[in-house]
Amino acid sequence: MVGYDPGSTGASLSPEEAALAGSAAGMVTRALISPLDVIKIRFQLQIEQLSSRQRQGKYWGLWQASRCMLIEEGLPAFWKGHVPAQLLSVGFGAVQFATFEALTELVHKSTSYHSQTPTVHFVCGGLAACSATVACQPLDTLRTRLAAQGEPKIYRNLRHAVSTMYHKEGILTFYRGLTPTLVAVFPYAGLQFFFYNVLNRLIASRSKRSKGSLQSLVSGSIAGVISKTMTYPFDLFKKRLQVGGFEEARIQFGQVRTYRGFADCMVQIAKEEGLRGFFKGLSPSLVKAAVSTGLTFFWYEFFLNAISQLKGSQ
Repeated sequence: MVGYDPGSTGASLSPEEAALAGSAAGMVTRALISPLDVIKIRFQLQIEQLSSRQRQGKYWGLWQASRCMLIEEGLPAFWKGHVPAQLLSVGFGAVQFATFEALTELVHKSTSYHSQTPTVHFVCGGLAACSATVACQPLDTLRTRLAAQGEPKIYRNLRHAVSTMYHKEGILTFYRGLTPTLVAVFPYAGLQFFFYNVLNRLIASRSKRSKGSLQSLVSGSIAGVISKTMTYPFDLFKKRLQVGGFEEARIQFGQVRTYRGFADCMVQIAKEEGLRGFFKGLSPSLVKAAVSTGLTFFWYEFFLNAISQLKGSQ
């Protein structure tokens, strides 16, 4: 059960155990969805229109981009930036789920609200994600930089990227894009937990079968698609800001832009790329959101149940 539930066997699990289950879920999910994430980032950073009819930019479709990357950069290109991305997933999953479990327990014990209501899950899910974002933002920036570069590489590896960015751009460069990230992550994560709760209840009420892995997967996938669609532009703004000062690695992909901040980024995209510019990379992002959110909740509940059963056997 996701969130504190006094009637569940998982209610006795500690925040540390929730963190372990969350980090394990993030690690397994990240390994599976990395190619979609890399393609999504490439689409988000392209200034030119993404269109098979008007082929102005380097990429104009999901399959075309996949073929292009495979031919030019090889199969490992789909896992560029995987090390910081994996560290990000492990860290984010641990902080988010441990905080979420702690917050829902706090709400249940200190207020009149039940911990398993959708509204409580929305608020606690958003706050938990904000905590995880602040803790893991440097890893997200590193992941974006490494996934965005082509060949030849600007950064040889993670250590070289950290050293180069720190000496050339300073410590604050690791927090580029933090403002749009925080603006987006609260409703995004909140809606994920909200719709996951609602869908789980809906499926359970219409099915005679008890809750299972398939229900978690389906509920998580649908929740991921809905929440990603509603908050997608903020993710694009974040990616554009994270590669600021990294223009030399983006020249081979087409036009480059420099943004002075969140508002300037939003205005420039609206003027040059129109409303469609806010949703570049949406297709692979929705596929990724469905797969990653579904798998995250699936594996989180799987590991929670495994930990609970292990404790019971002892």
